[in-house]
Amino acid sequence: MIRRNRILRTSPAIRSMVAENILKPSDFIAPLFIVEGSNVEEAIPSMPGYYRRSIDGTIKEVKVLWSLGIKSVLLFIKCADELKDNKGTEAVNPDGLMQRSIRAIKNALPEMVVMTDVALDPYSSYGHDGIVEGEIIVNDATVEVLTRMSLSHAQAGADFVAPSDMMDGRILAIRQMLEAHNFVNTGIMAYSAKYASCFYGPFRDALDSAPGFGDKKTYQMDYANSKEAIRETLMDIEEGADIVMVKPAMAYLDIMRIIKDRVTVPVSAYHVSGEYAMIKAAAERGWLNEEKAVMESLTSMKRAGADLIATYFAKDAAKLING
Repeated sequence: MIRRNRILRTSPAIRSMVAENILKPSDFIAPLFIVEGSNVEEAIPSMPGYYRRSIDGTIKEVKVLWSLGIKSVLLFIKCADELKDNKGTEAVNPDGLMQRSIRAIKNALPEMVVMTDVALDPYSSYGHDGIVEGEIIVNDATVEVLTRMSLSHAQAGADFVAPSDMMDGRILAIRQMLEAHNFVNTGIMAYSAKYASCFYGPFRDALDSAPGFGDKKTYQMDYANSKEAIRETLMDIEEGADIVMVKPAMAYLDIMRIIKDRVTVPVSAYHVSGEYAMIKAAAERGWLNEEKAVMESLTSMKRAGADLIATYFAKDAAKLING
């Protein structure tokens, strides 16, 4: 033999020295669920170890995340049922829960990068990401509300808005709205390749945002398709997206790799609630080692091309990395 490949696997030190992909806490975006009230911490049964918190508890959590080296959080709010409608009224309320949460976090820890979910499903009486007419989710009327929603987040201090709705043309409309109001430093992280997936179930439990009728297949992507993901992503970049996202992550590593090879902007992956719940459930039954499964899964996303990873394991993974 003239090549002994195992030499580079001989010891932990050598394996670390030649590792091609290395996770670090700043790779992670930590999703946070926020509810009204004070001193509230509600467990989410389908997401063991994850919580909905009031703003005061969220600020404490944000400070812990920052201390671990996590630089970004992605905010989701649970809207009260009495505030939901088919117009997105509460979504654009300057004193709404999302807007107050942004201000509170930025006041408490200005350095933390605050990203905000932009979609109507938490605010919709129908549980859909857009305005409903009959049983059709209408595109252009939805985009008009999303632009105003994004502006309200920017005005509250958001560093990035993250449209997750998959309406056509919303990235350009949001960029134009931000520019028109001189929010030239507010970024857009577009959910560019967001698939209609069964892996979102626990998230919808967390925010009570499951669709009241039908499904989301007329706006989220068909999981049989990959070329469509390229088209959607390139269009979002042309329209002004600063970061593009693939969602879900684990079942879509091939999409991540394809997109990473085609674009020059950062690529984000969303390690979604169902993927989190699967690892948790298997670990609880003793079928796999949770810590090893988490690190292997997250590394697979980075290997596939993810520059950033939104994951409910962000805090746990950061602790493992930090030792």
